[in-house]
Amino acid sequence: MTEEESPVPGFMLDGEELPFEPGETILQAATRAGRYIPHLCWHPEFRAHGSCRICIVKVNGRTCASCTQQAAADLEVQSNTEEINAERKMLLQMLFVEGNHFCPSCEKSGNCLLQATAYQMGMEGPHFEEFYPDRPVDASHPDILLDFNRCILCALCVRASRDVDGKDVFALGGHGIASHLLVNSASGRLADTDMALGDRAASICPVGVILPKRRGFAIPIGHRRYDARPVSEQVEGETP
Repeated sequence: MTEEESPVPGFMLDGEELPFEPGETILQAATRAGRYIPHLCWHPEFRAHGSCRICIVKVNGRTCASCTQQAAADLEVQSNTEEINAERKMLLQMLFVEGNHFCPSCEKSGNCLLQATAYQMGMEGPHFEEFYPDRPVDASHPDILLDFNRCILCALCVRASRDVDGKDVFALGGHGIASHLLVNSASGRLADTDMALGDRAASICPVGVILPKRRGFAIPIGHRRYDARPVSEQVEGETP
């Protein structure tokens, strides 16, 4: 058999064989094949960050993050199981109480990946005690509003600003429970950076931290991305 005739390698995902390309992770291969694995911090434009752990799967009986685990032909991967989805639901509940996520009053409602994933996992309430952190809102920039209350530390804006925009506007600071998103300027204000509304970092946020000013509710709630279809049906295309 020639190299051109060699079969495409595959691994087993929830009992079904899934092909993969050399160098792909489990999450990349699943997404390309239209198979949904819940995730928040992963985006197809960037290298995996592995911080949210929502994409956890069991690989040959061992739990790992599917966004960082390389696909291989001998893998037996479990994703859509009651046990794993319960773990994802608990992680989502912890994310909700760690920040200030009040969906009915958020401009991102209906277009928020965190909210949509919570619906997908059957989350009906935060379960844990709310932290109610005291986080700032930065309205200093003429075109962009920052509401740090909603940050889930996915670092997508950090990567987009660094790798696409070449500006390094954002960074993650602190450790553990004190970890937080910060603005790379002497004042800590967005107005004192060269960020622009057309930057990739301005549109990459999966929640409601980075918002354009003067565009609130341009798309009415009920007609937004995840209002129309659940997140599990929107594997192709990923986050805007």
